[in-house]
Amino acid sequence: MSKKDTYIAKMKSQLDDLEQAMDDLGNKADEAKADAKEKYHEELAKLRAQSKLAMSKLDEMKSASEENWESMTASMEKVRDAFTHSFHYFKSQLKG
Repeated sequence: MSKKDTYIAKMKSQLDDLEQAMDDLGNKADEAKADAKEKYHEELAKLRAQSKLAMSKLDEMKSASEENWESMTASMEKVRDAFTHSFHYFKSQLKG
């Protein structure tokens, strides 16, 4: 497996884990009181948009040449980190 394939597989796994955790939080949001439920679902929609952006960046990396993919890692990691940060913030708000 090339360095590129290894990186993409690792990033995909991380994004998939966040997607699963987001689905779990969505279920928890469904159990919230009516007034909070709408806010939680709005925040989940924002998270889903970030997830979509991250997956799009990952797809760009998959189609990049062996010479060019490494230049895309910083951008990919910024998108992933923003998504992760937003997810953890939302998770903390849901528990509160």
